[in-house]
Amino acid sequence: MRCRPCSYVPGEYALWRTDALNLSVRKDNQCKPGALRHLGWEDPGATTFTQEKDVNGIVWEYFNAQLQADEINNAWSSANYDPD
Repeated sequence: MRCRPCSYVPGEYALWRTDALNLSVRKDNQCKPGALRHLGWEDPGATTFTQEKDVNGIVWEYFNAQLQADEINNAWSSANYDPD
């Protein structure tokens, strides 16, 4: 089964949303190739975008679908991403 991204900025960003899993890939020139930038957790009950670092130094972000859309659209105005 092939699934097209629901948000796509050529050469920069892609987001796939499914019933079971959301996955986004972002080019970040401040990270070494293959490095993990962060892990995100979409929570419909989240009212603000937050992040915390775990014992391994991994940053976890918490957000709802609209907060994620706002972040995408702020980073790439051409994305015009609407999670609905």
